[in-house]
Amino acid sequence: MKFSATILSAALLTTSAIAAPLTERRAARNAARADGRASRISRPPYKPDTRELLSLNRTTHEDYSTNWAGAVLIGTGYTSVTGQFTVPTPKLPSGASSSEQYCASAWVGIDGDTCSTAILQTGVDFCIQGSTVSYDAWYEWYPDYAYDFSGISISAGDVIEVTVTAKSKTAGTAVVKNVTTGKSVTHTFTGGVDGDLCEYNAEWIVEDFESNGELVPFVDFGTVTFTNAKATTGGKSVGPSGSTLIDIKQSNSILTKSSITSSSVTVSYI
Repeated sequence: MKFSATILSAALLTTSAIAAPLTERRAARNAARADGRASRISRPPYKPDTRELLSLNRTTHEDYSTNWAGAVLIGTGYTSVTGQFTVPTPKLPSGASSSEQYCASAWVGIDGDTCSTAILQTGVDFCIQGSTVSYDAWYEWYPDYAYDFSGISISAGDVIEVTVTAKSKTAGTAVVKNVTTGKSVTHTFTGGVDGDLCEYNAEWIVEDFESNGELVPFVDFGTVTFTNAKATTGGKSVGPSGSTLIDIKQSNSILTKSSITSSSVTVSYI
């Protein structure tokens, strides 16, 4: 969500009164966001057309969400998630306005569903407005906002590898590697985060993320397939088999179709 300067200032003053040790960190983070793409944020999955959290239950049937599509492993002890995908060329959906920006995001993460206190995640946003296409690589430890990586360029057709690793429930790393160009960027979380991980979930997700306090108009992204999809639990590597599938449903319309194999997760716009 995006805050005006007045609201942001009031929020920071309230934060300082409630949680003084985090005041300087939060102020610095929010100031940094004010200079960037404002306050882009991922959210846990919501039940369709609500702000009520969707809690998956390890079933094999498909669930629907307002904002998440893809695959979620549910268990314990997930400490790393990785996958590769080819950057799509976003297109305006049917009936879209050429003056409005349409976006989606592909990411991997730890937690966010059966654990709602935090999500460690990293990925790539892809947007189109008129004929202008843009891409941003980012990292996030929800409930803080997402932050853009600098020093990496992304183009349609590039192969991107995204990885998150939890060193503890309050520390870890987010890595985006452009396999095509060989460029890699890393952010290290060293503690002082706003929520603790549970290590209950591993995810490969295409999301309709939030900006300006609401979900962005969802873009036609074609198909995103996470290959070499793996998670680490209990020191062992596992694939997405056994995941609960989730797809995006908005205004009674199903917008995506997800599927899995033993080593991949595919999400298609329909």
